Amino acid sequence: MRRFVIGDVHGCSKALRAIIERIEPRSEDLVVFLGDLIDRGPDSRGVIDLVLELSRQARVIAIRGNHELMLMGVLFGGCKPDLWLLGGGAATLASYGGSLDRIPPSHIDFFKSLRDHHETEYELFIHAGYQHNVQAEKIDDAHRYWNHLTDIPQPHCSGKRVFVGHTPQASGEMLDYGHLVCLDTYCFGGGWLTALNLDTDEVVQASRHGHLRRDLLATIRIAIAHWFGKRSRHLHPPQADFSAQTQPPAVAIDSKWHAGMAADNGVGQ
Repeated sequence: MRRFVIGDVHGCSKALRAIIERIEPRSEDLVVFLGDLIDRGPDSRGVIDLVLELSRQARVIAIRGNHELMLMGVLFGGCKPDLWLLGGGAATLASYGGSLDRIPPSHIDFFKSLRDHHETEYELFIHAGYQHNVQAEKIDDAHRYWNHLTDIPQPHCSGKRVFVGHTPQASGEMLDYGHLVCLDTYCFGGGWLTALNLDTDEVVQASRHGHLRRDLLATIRIAIAHWFGKRSRHLHPPQADFSAQTQPPAVAIDSKWHAGMAADNGVGQ
């Protein structure tokens, strides 16, 4: 079994498709989304379609982000849509044909199923952040959905490594403090969508246009190895060996957003 965590997608369906095609999730694999699947980017509907499709081929756990919280507040909490639309909701609305009434029932059910957080024996997954001395289920909504990592919190009292999104990293690189990892790498704004293999630390990134990020140094090393290998074969062609040979062995809602939505004015939240 392999385990992946994916940062804020924000409507970038091409990036998500490229990530999924690259990691090729299998039925026993787990994929955790850290929230903010929708808003800002061009194809929120396509993103939800991809996540639902993925859930039929692998195990998917999706965390609620502040943008899903705002949408659910508009749909079911009696909240006016103005701030949601200004905060990126207009792009989501357009992806559904300009009307909330056109959101498919399967998507509504998906939004209702989103989790506040997810815990394993060694990890905690939550959208925005945490209070270091508060158990996960008691973290307040300001830290859970809205606050940015202006001050890096101490390690969580559970001792678990915490994975968050929400605070955009304009550099396109993950923010990794060991006890805390932020995977919002600003895809919709020109950065990357990031997927992290939790057991190997392998990172896969894709742009909003669906292009995978290449490790330049790795590419150079492969090119040099290929060149020297080709040169060696030219200078020392292999000789036929007719002696006996042996074969070598063969070789995974509600309106809670009222208190925090006014704070959602920064770029890329």
